[in-house]
Amino acid sequence: MTKTQTQNYTGPFITMVFLFFIIGFLTVVNQQFQSPLQHTLLEKAGALKNTLATMITFSWFLAYPLTGGIGAKWVSKFGYKGTLSRALLVMIAGLGVFEISVLLADYAPNAGIAIQGIEVPFAYFIFLVGSYVVGSAVTIMQVVVNPYLIACNVKGTSDIQRQNIGGSANSIGTTIAPYFVAGIIFGNVASEDIHIGQLIWPFIGLMATIAIITFIIGKLSLPNIEGTTNEANEKLERSIWSFRHLALGVIALFFYVGVEVSVGANVKMYADTLPLFKDSAAIMVTLYWGLMLVGRLVGASLNMISARTQLLVTTALATLLILLSMIIHNPWLLVIVGLFHSVMWSAIFTLAIAKLGKYTSKGSGALMIGVLGGGIMPLLQGVIADAMGGDWTWTWWLVLVGEIFMLYYALVGYKPREKDIIAK
Repeated sequence: MTKTQTQNYTGPFITMVFLFFIIGFLTVVNQQFQSPLQHTLLEKAGALKNTLATMITFSWFLAYPLTGGIGAKWVSKFGYKGTLSRALLVMIAGLGVFEISVLLADYAPNAGIAIQGIEVPFAYFIFLVGSYVVGSAVTIMQVVVNPYLIACNVKGTSDIQRQNIGGSANSIGTTIAPYFVAGIIFGNVASEDIHIGQLIWPFIGLMATIAIITFIIGKLSLPNIEGTTNEANEKLERSIWSFRHLALGVIALFFYVGVEVSVGANVKMYADTLPLFKDSAAIMVTLYWGLMLVGRLVGASLNMISARTQLLVTTALATLLILLSMIIHNPWLLVIVGLFHSVMWSAIFTLAIAKLGKYTSKGSGALMIGVLGGGIMPLLQGVIADAMGGDWTWTWWLVLVGEIFMLYYALVGYKPREKDIIAK
């Protein structure tokens, strides 16, 4: 009997679920700073105000392809627990960079650069660095959390079910985050009344909270899982990209995160252009993410349906709904897609690292590259909409292509070749 079979992973599993909550919470908190910073740091940025604001989210997602490999190396060198502790320390450092940005903006608001009537404070650029650093910490955490959820056997659960439980915690974090920023940090005041100094104490509070979590993680027993990583001094014989089902999984994950964020970020702007749906546009985003949470809660209760079957069914239904929404110009069908997007991350991740053995941690790191789709696809969709005179209708072809590729992955792309199956 192997170590994986005899080890009780219930405690580590609960820890990973909690960390998944933190990941979702901070990811959306970062996104929610875009609008407040438009009215504080970027109030004199003129025509570049929207572009510069969205760079906050882009810098976060940029961390995924650039630091996923670092996370994989850390797992091999320091183990799962050591990597998590270091990632949390990086997170504290990133929150510290946010704090420096806020203090500079509060005490030296005129320090910045001016080009042809556009003024951008130095504090904004420091904030971008903070967004990248915290995004890097989240990336490294995901390199640990995702494969750990799959590999740590808990009685009565399947690998895809454990991923969906983690995804549910992630969705709870993403649901709470907007209320945390708007209600707790800014006290529900109007955007034009927000002051940058309101962020000083919240960032200090977040740093203290993450420091406590880091201390607790250090005291917990988080054993390495046998057969999921190479030894520290072991040289791997193959490139991680030689595994076809993993390489295709990276592409599938790129499209998944891209379509998920595209709908969540852009469906309101699409509905605003349609007179019949303009009045209900604001609620659409909330319901989309709410259906994501519902879908993940349902997925967390499914332990008999395979990852491949879940991905096949959800991508097929999502493809049909998006195509139909384009034909009849109804954005509510895009909102419903959130229910099917909910389990796609878990399914793709589970299928992509299947049978990788000691290459699992490196495969997990490689998959983080795909998350960049969340920064690229929504931006590209907006560019297409501008090129078409503000009409969003046919920009959803981009999302449709993403759904079709994921459907292909569920049909044939997920299958490991015989030579790609690594014994543990």
